[in-house]
Amino acid sequence: MASLKDLRNRIASVKATQKITKAMQMVAAAKLRRAQLAAEAARPYAERMESVLGNIASGMTLSSDTPLLLSGTGKDEKHMLLVCTSERGLCGAFNTSIVRFARERANLLIGQGKDVKFFCVGRKGYDQLRRLYPGQIVELVDLRSVRTLGFVNAREIAEKIIDRFNKGEFDVCTLFYAHYKSVISQIPTAQQLIPATFPEKAEGVAAAVYDYEPEESEILADLLPRNVAVQVFRALLENQASFYGSQMSAMDNATRNAGDMIKKQTLIYNRTRQAQITKELIEIISGAEAL
Repeated sequence: MASLKDLRNRIASVKATQKITKAMQMVAAAKLRRAQLAAEAARPYAERMESVLGNIASGMTLSSDTPLLLSGTGKDEKHMLLVCTSERGLCGAFNTSIVRFARERANLLIGQGKDVKFFCVGRKGYDQLRRLYPGQIVELVDLRSVRTLGFVNAREIAEKIIDRFNKGEFDVCTLFYAHYKSVISQIPTAQQLIPATFPEKAEGVAAAVYDYEPEESEILADLLPRNVAVQVFRALLENQASFYGSQMSAMDNATRNAGDMIKKQTLIYNRTRQAQITKELIEIISGAEAL
C-alpha cells in the first residue's frame, strides 16, 4: 500500500496536470473561433472556383490542347496521396482518423496492383505513415515554423505537387483532410485534385451557354493550377479548425478525468490516514491497559 506521502504526491501531480489541460482547453477554445471563421469563409470561394471550372470544362471536348491537370495522363497506375495532418498532438483522434482513412485507400489501391506514394503535410501524419510505408513517402512539408497559415503556404505545396505531376511521378492525386463540422465532429474527407473532378449538375437544370475570351483551354491552363492551391488552402484551414475543436474536446475530457482521479486518490488518502490514526489509537489504548 502506498504511503501518505506518496498519495499526497500523486494528488499534487494530478492537480498540476489538470491545470495544464484546463489551460490548453481554454487556449484551444479561444483559437477555435478564429479558425472556424477562416474555414467557413474559404468554403464559398473554393466551391465557386470548382463550379466555374466545371462550367468551362463541360463545354469543351478533350483534345491535345486540353491541360493535363484536367485530362490527366490517361492512366490510373500511379497514385499520390496528399495527407494533411497537424504538427502537434494532444488532440484526440484527429490525426489518427485522417491517417486511417488514407491508409485504407492506400491498401485498397495496393491490393489492385497500383503504385502508391505519400506526400505528407504535417509531422504527426508523417510519423504514423513512415512506420507502415517507410519507402513510399516522397516528401514532408513541415509547417511548425508558420505562425499564421496563408495562401502562400498552400501555393507552395500545390507547386510541388504540380511539378511532380509534370515529371510523370503519378497519374492521380488525392487530398486527405478533416472537414470541420462542429467541436465534436470532424469528418475525414478525400478529394481528387489531379486530374480535376467537378460536382455534377443537378438534373433538369439547363446549362447556360457562354462565349469565352480567351479560349477555354487558355483559361483552364491558368485557373487549374490556382484551383489546386485553393483546394489545398481550404483543406489546411479546415484542418486547423478541426484540430482546435478536437483538442478542445480532448482537453475537456482530460480535465474531467483528472478531477475524477483526484477524488478517487483523495478518498484513498483519507481512508489510509484514518486507518493509521485508528491503528495508533489502538496501540495507545493497548499499551495503557497493559500497564
